[in-house]
Amino acid sequence: MDSAASHDLEKPLLVDDLPVLKRRSHARDVHILSCAFLLIFLAFGATQNLESTLITEKNLGTTSLGILYLSFAFFSLVASSVVRALGSKNSLILGITGYWLFIAAHLKPTWYIMVPVSLYLGFASAIIWVEQGTYLTAAARSHARDNGLHEGTIIGNFNGEFWGMFACRQFVGNLLPLVLLRGGTEGNPSDTTLLFTVFLCSMTLGTILMCFLNKRDDELEKDPHNAEFLSLYASLSSLSKSIVAPLFDVRMLLIIPLMAYTGLQQAFVWAEFTKYIVSPMHGVSGVGGAMAVYGAFDAACSLTAGRLTSGLKSITLIVSGGAFVQAVIFLWLLLCYSPSSGILGTINLLIMAALLGIGDGVFNTQLSALIGIFFKDDTEGAFAQLKVWQCSAVALIFFISPYISLQAMLVLMLSAICLSYAAFVYLSQKGEKALSLQVQVQVQAQVHDVRT
Repeated sequence: MDSAASHDLEKPLLVDDLPVLKRRSHARDVHILSCAFLLIFLAFGATQNLESTLITEKNLGTTSLGILYLSFAFFSLVASSVVRALGSKNSLILGITGYWLFIAAHLKPTWYIMVPVSLYLGFASAIIWVEQGTYLTAAARSHARDNGLHEGTIIGNFNGEFWGMFACRQFVGNLLPLVLLRGGTEGNPSDTTLLFTVFLCSMTLGTILMCFLNKRDDELEKDPHNAEFLSLYASLSSLSKSIVAPLFDVRMLLIIPLMAYTGLQQAFVWAEFTKYIVSPMHGVSGVGGAMAVYGAFDAACSLTAGRLTSGLKSITLIVSGGAFVQAVIFLWLLLCYSPSSGILGTINLLIMAALLGIGDGVFNTQLSALIGIFFKDDTEGAFAQLKVWQCSAVALIFFISPYISLQAMLVLMLSAICLSYAAFVYLSQKGEKALSLQVQVQVQAQVHDVRT
């Protein structure tokens, strides 16, 4: 008996001896989530690009966006607790309502309508985006666990698919105004009404599609670390912890500059690039075409970068490429760019739009993957921090844009990208060592469990 037992312990551990995992694909939810966000945000993205053109009364359009992103940043502080209380699917559907109301408000835009709707959209945006990051990461982890795959690779692949589809909103959404708005600079009322009606139909389809998602609250309940968040009272009591605790994590402090920069570079494209680079050369009608190119390259880069992501080393290389590309554009605009008409001017414009889109695709996919790797214990809180800093940066650009020159804005962008990249490189060097040590500890623990 004892010799047989000792003989079993001395046998080599084979793959066949391990428990067989029940294979289950979670990719379906990623497909649905990606398509739903595309239908919803193609409407919002195009509206945002045209806000300063379609709603010109006392800068109502740009002021509404500034209010929106300030509200977004504020409510991101409490979004993780609300998401835990409502659950995954309910949070996503609640978030959609804000975007639907915002588009509907454009059928008759006034200060009394746009300001409160923008405030509510800030709240709804915080809810939907914190849950989006949490939901996507949970689906990736479950898919990797149930199919015996590398978690970092699956997180990168799922983020690549989502952000690739999401970036298509710029391409598809900006083609609609190009086709439907024919009444000059601001469009005539009948055309704008038709445009926003089409947008509302698109958002309604996205809402219906979102209803087919699977709930992921059971995974939260199975995690003992998150058991305290199952009740509303416990969720609210953890608010201060979700807000303050991440700020004492050195990893979060090193990622915050990159979070803020992603918001700065997006707002630069929306507010500065379209106003000072595109419009003087091609007028407002050219904004749709330039942003369509931006979106196409953003989507292609998101898909490619997501597929290439396999861990921290690959994230470091990809982010380095994206930072270099955008830094080149900022230096080009600051030092040697001069508007020119004709084919050469158009080609230069499209090259800049394409490279800016590539950079945005890199930062979106890699930052989400980075958060998924580093903050497994509090994914909601980490994505809430992302939206706080990202949206604060966007609001900053919208509010200061009318008061500073393009050159001053470019200096700001170059300073921000240098600071954020330096902090990221330091984090990647320290994080790689920490992750390697963590993997070794986990492997040793698994071997010990098998032997005992």
